[in-house]
Amino acid sequence: MKEFDAIFIGAGQAGPFLAARMASAGRKVALVERKYLGGTCVNAGCMPTKTLVASARAAQVTRSASAYGVLIPGEIGIDMKVVHGRAEKVTQDARQGLETWFDGLDSMTVIYGQGRFEDPNTVVVNGERLIAPQIFINVGARPSIPDYHGLQDVPYLTSTSIIQLTEVPRHLVVIGGSYIGLEFAQIYRRFGAMVTVVERGTHLASREDVDISDAIADIIRAEGINVQTEATGLSFRKAADGIEVTTNSGTVIASHILVATGRRPNTDDLGLETTGVETDEKGFILVDDSLSTNVPGIWALGDCNGHGAFTHTSYNDFEIVAANLLDGADRKLSDRIPAYALYIDPPLGRVGMTERQARASGRPILVSTRPMTRIGRAVEKGETQGMMKIIADAGTQQILGAAFLGIEGDEAIHGIIDAMNARTPYPTLQWSVPIHPTVSEILPTLIGDLRAVS
Repeated sequence: MKEFDAIFIGAGQAGPFLAARMASAGRKVALVERKYLGGTCVNAGCMPTKTLVASARAAQVTRSASAYGVLIPGEIGIDMKVVHGRAEKVTQDARQGLETWFDGLDSMTVIYGQGRFEDPNTVVVNGERLIAPQIFINVGARPSIPDYHGLQDVPYLTSTSIIQLTEVPRHLVVIGGSYIGLEFAQIYRRFGAMVTVVERGTHLASREDVDISDAIADIIRAEGINVQTEATGLSFRKAADGIEVTTNSGTVIASHILVATGRRPNTDDLGLETTGVETDEKGFILVDDSLSTNVPGIWALGDCNGHGAFTHTSYNDFEIVAANLLDGADRKLSDRIPAYALYIDPPLGRVGMTERQARASGRPILVSTRPMTRIGRAVEKGETQGMMKIIADAGTQQILGAAFLGIEGDEAIHGIIDAMNARTPYPTLQWSVPIHPTVSEILPTLIGDLRAVS
């Protein structure tokens, strides 16, 4: 048995940073990882996928060059081996950076292998027992595969395996019209594939308000992507020329299938039953406002606790626990204002409540919207798809949420994120003097147009 001050199971975007902080303070820590350092973000999420998004945008801008008076002779081609190699290098460099950092921490031990609880204070890895008074679970999540008829009898891709493609699919059928599915749909359409998106719900990105969802669908369809919503009777069958994908809308022949129907936590092989740690019906670990589980001395960080499933929320989990355990603070998970982005092009930046959620709260609300066609910066760049939207509380004058779907929407949204975290009343922002010409300069005008809704 080896004794440590703390054990970390999983090397995503929360545990390793807390482990490094503790190690820098002289505490003896063990970091257990079954595969690669960096978790989903580094290895199968943000970094490789956004690298693919950048390659896809480069292809799209090149195809559109003549509209800007730039003439490029010949056909635009895609070298998928170079595309894949570039994404792979980004991942490898990030992973190597973590390895170098951790190697320099004398009191941190990195152990590669499957960690499994023996009891609330003991983790077994590679047959060796590790014991510590504090254990932090940061095991992330993986693609969830639904039980559609025939799916198990045909080859399919997930968000993890599709980034390894070194060829452009002839016809990619994406099962699931939410964030992951939409990003890959646009990526591979821009690489030259035929793409069909199949969604069971009435709208794409159903978490969003209908006007935002409809605008997303307009962007996707404008690039030649076929969208099937309210799809029922989904089934799969091998065919001579590919894979038959059948819904109530008919049958299409796919060369490749991407299943993007959600994610599930990697908690089913941890031996949690030996600890008494509680999970919900989906396997997410239940935590309190400090990210502690119901078992003293065990915390759950990142995707496996079901509070965010983003790199930035996972990192914020680290910040909360580090502040409370090491700095004497009293930070709370419930103080976090949710924010995220959808990285289609143009992107969606989102923070706080949707209009639907604000209405459901029963408070008097104000709403303002503006199409990107009325934003000078977007017009100048020739990228006018999308819209901007803000929701505010009429009584408290606090901004409740915003959705910026359009060029630089993922950056412009940070003005609202900062204002909401600072609890700045919206009239204060109305009198700011932003830089021209920018997308963000429209914020005072957008706020000035806030109107009551029934």
